[in-house]
Amino acid sequence: MEEKLKELQELRRMQEELEAEITAAQEAIKAAMEAQGVDTLTAGPYRVTWKPVTSTRIDTAALRKALPEVWREYGKTTTVRRFVVA
Repeated sequence: MEEKLKELQELRRMQEELEAEITAAQEAIKAAMEAQGVDTLTAGPYRVTWKPVTSTRIDTAALRKALPEVWREYGKTTTVRRFVVA
């Protein structure tokens, strides 16, 4: 089991490195798009879009405070199992 946990720790470290590299590549592409003043970019077979998206969501904390009876009626409780390696 100790070997599996060691392997998991190494894979997570590699994942963090890859995520940092992915973020850096994305930021470089976004910077290039911003410099060109475009929200759509075509490069070879690739088409990249970087456009604003607006969404509306319910502020559950405000709802709970302002209308606790509605919150109790429509609130949904879920249970999950959290996997932690320390």
